[in-house]
Amino acid sequence: MRAGQLSKALSFHVRNRRRRRTTSAGRHHPLGRRRASPLITIVLAEEQQLIRSGVRCLLEAVRDFKVVGETADGLQVVRLVQRLRPRVLVIAVGMPGLNGIEVARQVRQHCPGTAVVMLSMYSREQYVIQALRNGAVGYVLKRARPPQLVRAIRLAVAGHRYLSEPFSERSIGTWLRRAQSGVRDVYDTLTDREREVLQLVAEGHSSSGIAARLGISRRTVEAHRASIMRKMGFGNLVDVILFAINRGILARPLFELPQL
Repeated sequence: MRAGQLSKALSFHVRNRRRRRTTSAGRHHPLGRRRASPLITIVLAEEQQLIRSGVRCLLEAVRDFKVVGETADGLQVVRLVQRLRPRVLVIAVGMPGLNGIEVARQVRQHCPGTAVVMLSMYSREQYVIQALRNGAVGYVLKRARPPQLVRAIRLAVAGHRYLSEPFSERSIGTWLRRAQSGVRDVYDTLTDREREVLQLVAEGHSSSGIAARLGISRRTVEAHRASIMRKMGFGNLVDVILFAINRGILARPLFELPQL
């Protein structure tokens, strides 16, 4: 779904929710006023401002949802979650600086009380599996209907997993068990900082630029780059970029690349 189509769908859904809220507000509950439900606090992370604004509009139209923070920079997400401690993080898979799947892993490690719901344009099972392996409890395609995202958030708060159509809970469970029982992924040997450096290198940043983004010295960046090349067995920058694309760390191009 294109950004303009998504924005129209979200606006239509929000208008309908507001209309239903206005209608129900005039009815008197037979037992008196209902007790207000505790707010579900949400941090929203999405690079594209149009989509982020549309999703925020959708979420804030839900009576017990409250968006307490948002960002377009993947490197800022974990710190934002640590500061705000939301009940749910809604994050796109493709984030600049640090991708959503890696953010999910770090949030699970540092803020286990925050459930992670992924927003994604990717319908390939490998992305869903990586998201679930790294701590996400929900995976919603960007072309899904708005109520699916609302349901994913409610189930995440309740401790349940949600996968939007066309994914099957049974098939994903099978793939997830296979992935967990397989050979250890060499990517798992990288530290948090090395993963950040790997993505920034793949995005085309220089060592000086990476140092400025991460607040470390250029020499430290070079040491991390050397460690990444050694651990991952990369021969050159092309290897890094191909790995990052196939892994979902970078946005996948229109053509298919060979698996590494």
